[in-house]
Amino acid sequence: MNILVLGDLVGLSGREALRKNLAKIIKDYQVDFTVINGENSADDGHGIPVSAAKEFFSLGVDVITSGNHIWDKEETTRYIETENRLLRPANLVHGSPGNGYGIFISKNKKFKVGVINLMGNVFMRKTNDVFKTAHEISKKIVLKKNVDFSIIDFHGETASEKMAIGHFFDGKSTCVIGTHTHVPTSDTRILIKGTAYQTDIGMCGDYNSVIGFNKENSLKRFFKEKDALKHFPADGEGTLSGVIVEANKDTGLAKKISRLIIGGSLEK
Repeated sequence: MNILVLGDLVGLSGREALRKNLAKIIKDYQVDFTVINGENSADDGHGIPVSAAKEFFSLGVDVITSGNHIWDKEETTRYIETENRLLRPANLVHGSPGNGYGIFISKNKKFKVGVINLMGNVFMRKTNDVFKTAHEISKKIVLKKNVDFSIIDFHGETASEKMAIGHFFDGKSTCVIGTHTHVPTSDTRILIKGTAYQTDIGMCGDYNSVIGFNKENSLKRFFKEKDALKHFPADGEGTLSGVIVEANKDTGLAKKISRLIIGGSLEK
């Protein structure tokens, strides 16, 4: 079982990189299940329009996760109620539209895959306790009981929270993958009990930027110049950044995790 997880997709550059590369990646790596964090995929980099979500599904994405920008487009609050393949963080306030986790079927129709979307509490918009939520969900999505594999997207600012969640789910999940900072970390590994882990898998977008957004305008904002505009995405060639996890069908745990970086200025 090969699982592809792609980081936060930013603007048009990220969408074009996905269009250009996803089908080939799925074919070349024999990918059975694909997850992407789509919360920055709008033209302005804020939120996920319905049109973008539908395109991702048509390209071969199986589940879209998100984070603190999930409600930046009003249309998303209605769409998420009818599209269970679009997730929002599970620890948002009770009563939020949509779902924070679900069970889905792999491309070959052979396996049940649990996907859990969590968001950190530190330096993020206010959410319910992520560790309490993680504990509750760990009793509902159980490897080799009601799912064959499980994937966790932890959308957070701090490495410590992400690592702690990784260790909590070690042996309970196929992989714990960090998103949100838009910069890939080099701690790609399999934890002691068999869960694949990376603190942050970076973004899908133009890295000749400030975390995917126009660098000149970002500098103006940091220098508090009067003509600075609201952040908008950089429009150069995009990089796809993520990981591929090879999982054991008997245990549901990871056998191998590899970083995937294709195209743009970040490609080696």
